[in-house]
Amino acid sequence: MNWFYLIIAALFEIGWPLGLKLSQTMPSKFLGFTLALISIILSTIFLWLAQKSIPIGTAYAVWTGIGAVGTLIVGIIFFGDSASLLRMLSALLIIIGIVGLKLAH
Repeated sequence: MNWFYLIIAALFEIGWPLGLKLSQTMPSKFLGFTLALISIILSTIFLWLAQKSIPIGTAYAVWTGIGAVGTLIVGIIFFGDSASLLRMLSALLIIIGIVGLKLAH
């Protein structure tokens, strides 16, 4: 169950940079800032729950890794960010690291 909490935390970790970006692109900044604030709170709560049985280093690395790769994907799909080969290979290395941490747990 704690790995489930960690995945949920990581998905909310994607929400706060998305909220900050939306606050720059939408006419009203309130909605974006609200999304960011709610995401930060929920991400933190679920990370706290996950750390009950997952080592802190593993939990933090997986949390930030999924958040980083997820935010990269959101940027590519919704904001036209670059999807260069080097960026994709770098994201793949992060994913390999996440899987390695899970397997080593």
